[in-house]
Amino acid sequence: MAFEQATIKVEKEKEFGELKAAITRAFTPESVEKYLKKVASAGLRIRDFDSVLAKRVLEQVDRILAGSRQSAKDLYAALALTDQAQMKEFYLSKIEESSPELRARFKKLFQYY
Repeated sequence: MAFEQATIKVEKEKEFGELKAAITRAFTPESVEKYLKKVASAGLRIRDFDSVLAKRVLEQVDRILAGSRQSAKDLYAALALTDQAQMKEFYLSKIEESSPELRARFKKLFQYY
């Protein structure tokens, strides 16, 4: 039996959708290496979502988000607590989709400690 995530209704769909799209674009094959380099140069761990938002790393990689009126941190802050939890889970799931080659190249980023 496979794991199936419970469905929780998103309260702030517009903000949630914009942030989810920015994260998705950051993890596309064309952008993911640049994103990982930016996270590394900021001295962050890849799983530290709050620090990634605070350092505006997504905006440095995603031109659409950079050109919008809101930062990723603002979008995240506008979300309800349950929406924030779902967004963080989505972000972590995108990290887990990273190829073994990228994980090896950016080993320090992917370490837990």
